Amino acid sequence: MSSTSEQPARRPIYNGIELPAEWPPRHLDPERFDPMPVPYLENPPPVIPIDVGRQLFVDDFLIAHTTLKRTFHQPVMHAENPVLKPDRPWERESRGWFAAPFSGGVWLDPADGLFKMWYHGGYLTSICYATSTDGIHWEKPDLDVVPGTNIVLREGLPGASPHRDSVTVWLDVNARDPSQRFKYFGVESGRGWRLVYRTSNDGIHWSDALSTNRISGDRSTVFHNPFRDVWALSQRIHSGVVGRCRSYMEAQTAEQLAAGVPLNQGMDTEGGSVRWTGADRLDPHNPDPRWSHLQPQLYNLDAAPYESLMLGFFSVWQGPENGDCHTLGLQKRNDILIGFSRDGFHWDRPNRECFIPCSWEEGSWRFGNVQSVGGGCVEAGDHLYFYFSGRAIPKGDWDADAATGLAVLRRDGFASMDTGADVATLTTRPVTFNGKHLFVNVDCPQGEMRVDVLDQAGNVIDLFSAETCESVRADSTRHRVRWRGSDDLSPVAGGPVRFRVHLTRGRLYSLWASRERSGITDGYVGRRARTPKGVS
Repeated sequence: MSSTSEQPARRPIYNGIELPAEWPPRHLDPERFDPMPVPYLENPPPVIPIDVGRQLFVDDFLIAHTTLKRTFHQPVMHAENPVLKPDRPWERESRGWFAAPFSGGVWLDPADGLFKMWYHGGYLTSICYATSTDGIHWEKPDLDVVPGTNIVLREGLPGASPHRDSVTVWLDVNARDPSQRFKYFGVESGRGWRLVYRTSNDGIHWSDALSTNRISGDRSTVFHNPFRDVWALSQRIHSGVVGRCRSYMEAQTAEQLAAGVPLNQGMDTEGGSVRWTGADRLDPHNPDPRWSHLQPQLYNLDAAPYESLMLGFFSVWQGPENGDCHTLGLQKRNDILIGFSRDGFHWDRPNRECFIPCSWEEGSWRFGNVQSVGGGCVEAGDHLYFYFSGRAIPKGDWDADAATGLAVLRRDGFASMDTGADVATLTTRPVTFNGKHLFVNVDCPQGEMRVDVLDQAGNVIDLFSAETCESVRADSTRHRVRWRGSDDLSPVAGGPVRFRVHLTRGRLYSLWASRERSGITDGYVGRRARTPKGVS
């Protein structure tokens, strides 16, 4: 199997980071609970290319020095939650009721402008398909796979297994073969758990299994890292000390990844996979005093690209154990925390507040066991949509009774650099770009923002000084910065240069250099999905 470990060592990637000679590196120590070190933050590149995507300020990767203060933000629960819930007979099969992804997938398909969702209908029985024009109101179409239902995979269909646990459905917009546009990676039963790979041209009619390999971790998922163009397996493994944790394996194609899946058991890793990451001492404990003594564990890690970095959705388990859930009629507590990566392997997790929490409140549809969705987030105009599953206190058998929710965040809104009435500044490290127009995502209608462009020595370039910069007083997720006497940044394109932002009474979320006046980026999500009608 071809893997990136065979590529030239220490080759800089899209943002100037040089990967270590050993790739993927071996990280997780099964005896420790320390946060993961992030080499590129400890030693950032001397010059950072910023041609790919919006540049977010979730860390100090781009920042040389600043007097602004970073604030992390959480998404807001949508008022119509749950946006998809069980209302079909097949969604009540097996035990309890279930209409939720586990991880599944939610995508805004640029081919037809439709939101599309793949979710479990019924507890570990069927994979179902739903569509939406606005991402809020969902339809369950009658399909021809199982006539009169929206089922696309289930027991009894050709090549299908009796049960499926974790499933990832990935929209591959760059697939050369239209029949492989949608990719399915499902942990299915059959003499133990197997990772099964299928493809489809429409996400409805799926191929027979193209590869099937034994896998020990039922809650295992797959993601694509477009910045390095590799497919990665986030496989569940287990340590007697740290409990549930993850191994990592990558390949250059989905087919190579699926065909090379190793049977990792315990903390043993084989076939090019390495110990990766787990929960650590900074993760939250269960607030319920009955289980607050339990060490958190990493139940799942989904990952997806957003603009210029990878987002990691860490489902952190905090108890109780499955036996206690069964005895007490409860759900286990899993909250989703977020992490950020600029190489797809090392994760910076600076904010340990739950990004999407369960409620732990009786009567709530998301009482416990909140889980992320494959594909990450969907761009909807000035907002990002995050879908997730939550489970109510079960009326029958535990672990069922699940529905799908939506959380909404400002575009780029994971973190902002803030200031009050006093002028504060942010100066970037040296950057290079080929774009002509500087854009910012900023909120300062009662304040002001101006920008200097500095040469590598730190001197202001006269043509692009704060004095000649047109004052920005706006709340906009895409605002073009202009200077009097210059139409665009062409004179300094190619750099390296630094940007110095002066801000009062405002929040700065991101900046980027665009080739066009529209502000288009070459990042991910933004360039892939057009805004559907009715979404603002």
